[in-house]
Parts: sequence; C-alpha cells; structure tokens
Amino acid sequence: MNMETRIATVEADASDRRPRNWRRNGALGVAAAAVAFGGYSLLHRGAPAEATAPPPTVSVAAPLVRDVSQWDDYVGRFAPSRTVEIRPRVSGAVTGVHFKDGDIVRAGQLLFTIDQRPFAAALAEARANAASAASTVALARADLGRVNRLAGDEAVSAGEIDAIKARLQAAEAGLAAATARVRSRALDLEFTTVRAPIAGRISDRRIDAGNLVAGGDNGAGTLLTTINALDPIYFSFDGSEALYLKAQRDRQTGGAQPVEIQLQDESGYRWKGRLDFTDNRLDTRSGTIRGRAVLANPDYFLTPGMFGNMRLGHSGTVKAMLVPDAAIQTDQARKTLLVVDAGGTVAAKPVTLGPVIEGLRIIRTGLAAGDRVVIAGTQVAVPGAKVTASPGRIVPEQATATTTEAAPAAAAEATFAR
Repeated sequence: MNMETRIATVEADASDRRPRNWRRNGALGVAAAAVAFGGYSLLHRGAPAEATAPPPTVSVAAPLVRDVSQWDDYVGRFAPSRTVEIRPRVSGAVTGVHFKDGDIVRAGQLLFTIDQRPFAAALAEARANAASAASTVALARADLGRVNRLAGDEAVSAGEIDAIKARLQAAEAGLAAATARVRSRALDLEFTTVRAPIAGRISDRRIDAGNLVAGGDNGAGTLLTTINALDPIYFSFDGSEALYLKAQRDRQTGGAQPVEIQLQDESGYRWKGRLDFTDNRLDTRSGTIRGRAVLANPDYFLTPGMFGNMRLGHSGTVKAMLVPDAAIQTDQARKTLLVVDAGGTVAAKPVTLGPVIEGLRIIRTGLAAGDRVVIAGTQVAVPGAKVTASPGRIVPEQATATTTEAAPAAAAEATFAR
C-alpha cells in the first residue's frame, strides 16, 4: 500500500518537471537564435563599411633627369716613377756617407766616398806611361824625317825607310793605348765618389763608413742604398676586360679620361692625374689587364706601396634618370620600382641599377621619363591595388651615399656634371 503511494508520488513529480524543462529549453533556444541573428546582422552591416574605405595615399614623382659624369672604379697601389739601386763601380773602403736616411736628394748629390788613394796612384802611373809613349812617338817622327831627307840622295834603302815608318806607327798606337789607360784610371778615380743619378727620396744606408765594398758594372756590386723618384708618381692597377673595352671605346671618341684617387683615410677624391699606360696584352689566367696612371706629387706626400681607390672618368657626360635609393624594391633576384598609372593602380617595373649619386640611384633601363614612381609610402603600395597619388619631389641629398649595387661592366660610380 505504501509502495503504491510512493510510486504514484514519483510519477506525479516527474510529470510536473517535464513542462518546466520544456519551457526552460525553449527559452535557451530562443536566446541562441537571437544572438546568432544579431551577429549575422553585425557582420553584414560591417562589410559595406570596409569596402568603402578610401585607398592609401602614396607620394609619387617623375624620375629626376640630370647630366652626370660616370666613372669606373679600380683598386691599386702607388709605385715610384723611377727606382735606382746605388752600387759602386769600383772596389774599396767606404770613407764617407754624405746623406741622412730618408732624405730628399737631388740629382748629382754626393752620397758615398770610397778611398781614392789607390786610384789616384794608378792614374799617375797611367799618365807617366802616356808621357813615355809620347816621347817614343816624337823620336820615331824625328828618325823618319832624317831618312826622308837622305832618301833623295839614295843614301838610305827603301827597307830602312819602311822600318822607321812602322816604328812610328807602333809608337803612335802605344801612345793611343796609354792615353786610353789614363782616361780609364781617371774614371776609376771619379767613381770613388758615388752620386745620386736621379732626384727623389733615398732609403737608408746599407753600408757604413769603414766597410769594404765590391764594385762591378754588371749589377754584382755591393748594394749601398736605393732612390725612388716620387714626382711624378705612378698608380698601378688591374682592370677587367669589359672595363678595358669600354675605356678603349671612350678613348676612340677623342675625349679626355681624367683620373681621381682616394686614399684609405679620405672621404673624397682629391688626387688628380691622367691615364699614362696600359699593357699590350691581357692576362689570360685572370682576364685582367695592367694599367697605370701618373700624378704630380711635388710635396712627396704620396709614397710607393700606399693603397688607393681610383676612378677613371668617361669622356663627356650622359643624361641619366635618378630616383631615391630607398624607393628600390627587391623581388628575389630582381630590382623593381613601384609606379602608379593614370587610374591610380600600382605596378612593379623591373629595372637595371647604376651607381648612387648623393642618395639618388641611377636607373639604366626599365623606367620611362614620364613614369610616376612611388617615392614615399611603398609599404602600403601593393602591385595591382588602388592608391591615391600625392605629388612629391626628388632632390639630391647633401651627403654622398656609398655605392652598393652596380651592374657588371658598368660604371661603378658617377657624379653630377660640373
């Protein structure tokens, strides 16, 4: 009895909870539908707003067209215009050194003195022998004169006359040999004073006074010192075959090819010169040719062995298109510029780069003078997208930028034409 009553009560409670659960689930479904509808409405209201946003604004300008002088860059070292090794012509003891190490010497200046006494004695002996030979010649001439006077009376035979003539000729030959020995001994005495054959900067002395030196005319003599001629001074460099061909074509036009050199600690090219020599063949192993420039060096500031950057100018000037170097874009292995057409659409143009002049990059190919180049706002300009073009202006910077890109066999540097 009690069990039936409990079961009936549980069923009644369950029947009372079913309507309540149904009502609660229905309310939750209505709320979810309302949220979904609201989200859908918000999404569809936001889409038209985003589509109508204005295009980004970029600054555009036509490339700057200027006359420029183009240069080819080379690397090399300075070399003396002449080098002389000072060696004695005669052997002996060094009795004097008449310069300071590193001095600037003039041609003909006394540098070393070698003991002159042996050579002075040899010269005196040669002069005595020459005097003896001269007396022999005089006696032979007197004898010939006497026999010639007796020949008319047939008092002297023809054989005796011929013998006296032969003795005279031998005496004259002996006199000539003695005179030559005098000159030779005089030269030896002169060679005891070693003088500078050229003007320039002298090296340090390799021999001090009191040492014996060996002479010789075949380069076997003792090395005393060296002299380098520094005014003018040479600048030696190697150039590629492509640059050599371009320089040759410029030379055929008859234009001058100026040379400017920058030292390692300098920011500008202050040393001026001219191309002096190119070799008669290319090195087949390296594909380069040896060249040389000559520069004035009156104060002897430039020294052989110094490193320098040289630029060789082209003849005349050329028209070039320039854009800011910051406007150049990199697309894998290509260099591109962003341009805007009349409809405001951005496009990327592949270009060939030249050197940088005062922050502006020379564009060799790929760009037209009338193109509108994006010079500011490149980060928001996407090829194929619309932009609002704002007029800008391209002006050179005051400081000269360093060249970072250059096409092969092209000028590695350029300057605005003066």
